[in-house]
Amino acid sequence: MRDYIEVHDLLVRTVIGVSEWERRDRQDVLINLRLYTDTRPAGESDEIEKALNYRTVTKRVIALAESSRFFLVEALAEAIARLCIQEFGVPKVRVRVEKPGALRFARSVSVTIERKREDYR
Repeated sequence: MRDYIEVHDLLVRTVIGVSEWERRDRQDVLINLRLYTDTRPAGESDEIEKALNYRTVTKRVIALAESSRFFLVEALAEAIARLCIQEFGVPKVRVRVEKPGALRFARSVSVTIERKREDYR
């Protein structure tokens, strides 16, 4: 699959981390998605019904992230990948979850995963 839709720096606030204050206070997390999909039907028809509706996808990702309480960014990334594949039928997804301020001398820390439909059978 050569086509994909990218969502850059989707900002959500969620409980994530292992320390006491991280379990208590919501933190900013940036989510980046690469949703592999065949864009030809939408491109040829110019009909939203034939497109992967990235607005709908991002609304679900936001709802998932904001209601979650993961300890690890890896677990949040995995849950987002699973949602994109199982709920929206994308054959492949790349998810990057970035946690700004996680390390004192770094702007942020991130985890990037790629999953395919076969990974969730």
